[in-house]
Amino acid sequence: MIYWATARFNYQASVMITASHNPASYNGLKISRAEALPVGFDSGLSELLEMAETSEIVPAGTPGIYTNFNFTKEYLEFLSQYKTDLSGLKIAIDCSNGMGSLLIHDLLGDDPIYIFDTPDGTFPNHEPNPLEEENVADLKKLVLDNKCDIGLIFDGDADRVMFVDEKGQFIQPDMMIAVLAGYFSGKGLTGNAIQDIRTSKSVTEYVESKGFKMHMWRVGRAYAALKLREINGLFGGELAGHYYFRDFYYSDSAYVAALIILGEVKKHLAGGTTLSELINSISRYKGTGEINFHVDRKAEAMDALKNAFIADEKPVAFHDFDGYRIEFADWWFNVRPSNTEPYLRFLAEARNTVLLESKKVKALEILKPFITVGVHGH
Repeated sequence: MIYWATARFNYQASVMITASHNPASYNGLKISRAEALPVGFDSGLSELLEMAETSEIVPAGTPGIYTNFNFTKEYLEFLSQYKTDLSGLKIAIDCSNGMGSLLIHDLLGDDPIYIFDTPDGTFPNHEPNPLEEENVADLKKLVLDNKCDIGLIFDGDADRVMFVDEKGQFIQPDMMIAVLAGYFSGKGLTGNAIQDIRTSKSVTEYVESKGFKMHMWRVGRAYAALKLREINGLFGGELAGHYYFRDFYYSDSAYVAALIILGEVKKHLAGGTTLSELINSISRYKGTGEINFHVDRKAEAMDALKNAFIADEKPVAFHDFDGYRIEFADWWFNVRPSNTEPYLRFLAEARNTVLLESKKVKALEILKPFITVGVHGH
């Protein structure tokens, strides 16, 4: 733990050295306040940046104290409440040579089939970002070759986990928010849940059918964890594979999510439903996935999309935080600017592929005057 004590700050904080899912050449810091409250650009990082750029560095008068803590036993005891009997469930796991390697054998034993489960910050097998299709290729092959019921893959610092079904198909991560809802409702729990502004409407409808009130908020842990705490939500998640839990300081845990979801898959298999069938029963919309456009005039491009589509059809819902999410009777779209790259990110969903394709084509036509480089998609 470290302490910041300045004219602007006076609170306890923890700092994790991590580059998250980025390649080996990257590094960074993840900063949290007491009770795992995230520190984002709007809640302290911007002030730290200003201090770093304008303030003189003054050595501390008294050296700090280094203390080594090991809470592995306590952490494993906490996680054990989410463990169920997984015997008979054939599991494939790709740890991406990241931090997921550290405790996964303690949690799940030797029955799963593991790959890349030795921590190695050079990431010799693939980059630790499961959202990039090429990084999941080994897991897909492992699932198919071994006829597994499910595959899971951690990102570099193991705060995110993503899944592959028994057919070797990557599952859009927000779909697992719905699976989590099934777990909590099965325990007789209801209350608030959270999703980000990109989350499929299929998920929203499914979660609310289980008795929860879904709240939509901005993308990123720095916003989601605070929002879940504000509404005293039980759980939530994001398109990027973060899953948040009230009983984990309203923060994200890939291990908790993995244990819950594995238990749910085992339960559904016992009832004759495979993972792919479960996800198909949740999914009611067709989606484009997130498409990235290299755009310099982001605000103008976003407004062009908004104005054109609203002129055609009256929205049933309009959200203007983190870009726009505009919902119509049979389809919706989200467009938002990247805060760190020169990209405008677009995605859409519709009740059928014909409608989806027509809206995608129109969006491309509207954005064409603003695009400066090629189009990238996930």
